Amino acid sequence: MSLSLRVTTAAAIFAAAACHRAPATDVSATSFSRIVAAEAGERHLGPIRQITSGGENAEAYFSADGRRLIFQSTRNGRTCDQQYVVNVDGSALRRVSSGAGKTTCGYFMDGDRRIFFASTHAADTACPPRPDPSRGYVWGLDPFDLYSARTDGSSPRRLTSFGVYTAEGTLSPNGRTIVFTSLKDGDLDLYTMSVDGSSIRRLTTALGYDGGAFFSPDGKQIVYRAWHPTDSVELARYQGLLAQRLVRPNRMEIWIMNADGTNQRQITSLGGANFAPFFTPDGRRIIFSSNHHTDPRAGNFDLFLVGIDGKGLEQITFDARFDGFPQFSPDGSKLVWASNRHALNPRETNIFVAQWRP
Repeated sequence: MSLSLRVTTAAAIFAAAACHRAPATDVSATSFSRIVAAEAGERHLGPIRQITSGGENAEAYFSADGRRLIFQSTRNGRTCDQQYVVNVDGSALRRVSSGAGKTTCGYFMDGDRRIFFASTHAADTACPPRPDPSRGYVWGLDPFDLYSARTDGSSPRRLTSFGVYTAEGTLSPNGRTIVFTSLKDGDLDLYTMSVDGSSIRRLTTALGYDGGAFFSPDGKQIVYRAWHPTDSVELARYQGLLAQRLVRPNRMEIWIMNADGTNQRQITSLGGANFAPFFTPDGRRIIFSSNHHTDPRAGNFDLFLVGIDGKGLEQITFDARFDGFPQFSPDGSKLVWASNRHALNPRETNIFVAQWRP
């Protein structure tokens, strides 16, 4: 996975021999759908539909027409994520990655005719090893590169060939530019490139982690999560972990910048882990996930809204477990997110879609 902050996990798309054929459909990818109740206080959420059940399902993002979602999942006993496409009502669920390697951060592109996501299959067709639990809560920076394909997984194209962590890609509103995070220059920085992999431009240079970026609705700004060590001890710890291809994500804040990388500014100072920011449809506020309001050991993340000026913080979800990875549908009528609510077991995360009530 990318730097996916999931409570359940402490949070080769294409094998070379299969480069010109679609991966086999996962026959065990059973569709699921049910209506569940909102928690008290969740006034912005209309009817909520749970559209997955079983495994760890997260990072679901809408197609441009708002009819489908692409997400990553460890369903059916998998030990690392593969990519799936599903209708917003939970029907027509299909695996679209081959099952080789580990994948993350899928997104629709090319007028919903293609998808792109990150995969480790070029480094190894097996799942990458998990970080040593004795290191505490850390994320592994697996050797992802970015690939595109048709929405059934066929006609793959490799977009990057850096051989180090390169993931977290999302698309500009005009469909021409991908913003992504990469370790290619020795630090976790944000870059943009054309959808064919050309015209790569580095946006951030401050030492520390910059990632999880999304464009504003007008394409003029980018919102992202960041943590920049502020003293020599923190910096040494960060660089020591980075040398081992690890990062500790317990402190992050929300930042905004212009789409060309200028005017970078921090908009939250909440403490804790604040991540997965996304613009509201009017571009005036940011929805994001945070544990700043609770004991970080409890695993309770909720969704919050805040103005792009950092004012007007408002809590959106009130479940006592994990809520994260929010995204509005292109028309602003729906919100999709991942949650541990209504889980059948403690290691289960599912995808939920709600009507959005401004």
